[in-house]
Amino acid sequence: MSRGGVLEEKIVRGLLEAMEVPRDGLVLIHCAFRGLSRAGFRGEAVVDALAACMESGTILMPAMSWRAVNPANPVFDEILTPSIVGVLTELFRVRLATHRSLHPTHSVAGRGRLVDALLGTHHLDETPCSARSPWGLLDDYDARVVLLGVEMDSCTLVHHVEETIAPDLYLQPAESRERYICRDRNGREIEVYTRRTRRLPRNFWQFENILAAEGGIRRYNITGTPCIGFRARDMVRIISETLRRRPDAIIAKPGERQKIM
Repeated sequence: MSRGGVLEEKIVRGLLEAMEVPRDGLVLIHCAFRGLSRAGFRGEAVVDALAACMESGTILMPAMSWRAVNPANPVFDEILTPSIVGVLTELFRVRLATHRSLHPTHSVAGRGRLVDALLGTHHLDETPCSARSPWGLLDDYDARVVLLGVEMDSCTLVHHVEETIAPDLYLQPAESRERYICRDRNGREIEVYTRRTRRLPRNFWQFENILAAEGGIRRYNITGTPCIGFRARDMVRIISETLRRRPDAIIAKPGERQKIM
């Protein structure tokens, strides 16, 4: 039997407090629902609780579509194109998000007072996580990033720093950029070009370890579902310092923990 909404709000409130997310602040949440579902929580109640707890602030979730929107299917629709990155992200997008950034592969859905500024310029650059994308703007607004039931390999913020410091190493060549049509919720169509991320063996966990050594990682557990959180600006600083010393540092070496992405 599913647990009631009161309990979902309690666990969400505990999570946000543990992650030191201000009630009127900005949080981006990457999430997986499998563990919470096994514990009896309802997805709808979880996203409703997140929105309620952040009523005075802004909440963002990835709403990516890189698998479904591709050169063979080159149209992205803000309303109709589903998120492929988890049940909770799709529930948030459909039930609660008031805006979604216009990008064919790396869009972000949002709700709250900062969504216009954060989501309104994503389509202007030719890389998915540019300075004018939501991913690139997080550190400007002192955002917190929360990984709920997922690990550092889900942290798209790392791609933003890759693009900023070594775009030709981590992205497909500029001459192979892809053309898409992005349709907003009012039916307006915008032509968008983007470069795909190269599929490489990446080690994102190294940056969690560095930030944890500085005391910048917050940890929490919800009935067996692990969560971590950090300030976006702290993570951007650490990745930037690492890549300026060695631009290929993200590419995993033999024996290192890695994921192809």
